[in-house]
Amino acid sequence: MGQAFRKLFDTFFGNSEMRVVMLGLDAAGKTTILYKLHIGEVLSTVPTIGFNVEKVQYKNVIFTVWDVGGQEKLRPLWRHYFSNTDGLIYVVDSLDRERIGKAKAEFQAIIKDPFMLNSVILVFANKQDMKGAMTPMEVNAERVKSSWIFCYIGHLILLNSPGSNFQRSSKVNYHMTH
Repeated sequence: MGQAFRKLFDTFFGNSEMRVVMLGLDAAGKTTILYKLHIGEVLSTVPTIGFNVEKVQYKNVIFTVWDVGGQEKLRPLWRHYFSNTDGLIYVVDSLDRERIGKAKAEFQAIIKDPFMLNSVILVFANKQDMKGAMTPMEVNAERVKSSWIFCYIGHLILLNSPGSNFQRSSKVNYHMTH
């Protein structure tokens, strides 16, 4: 009964929940990003075996963020997290030039999955503060070539599928790729 009242209250006052899955190769920085979002601090982390899940609130939106381990043996299990997913944060290690091709291949497989076709996608070019990191343009050059809209905000690359409700902001530069 309490859940029904909460949903009714949220409907009238604009609170909403979104399910987000955070994926990327191992050591890309997914868990560090999750805890920076959750508690506002950078913590020392260990490799994720399985997943971490935290609720992060921004204004009237509560994001349930699933940080799933990126080790090669865990990647086939990623698809089990796609059902009912509203968004994807794909984290790329901008220092890992050797595995950028593998990161691209995994990203392509994710966005082709039928459960992910309507998800909002954020590609996070992580570790931009480190010497030798690929620029967002270099990371973008390695991503899937398709009719996606992307934009840069600092070191973020946002992707939305054509026709989605993507609002233009004067602070963001938009580029179309084909």
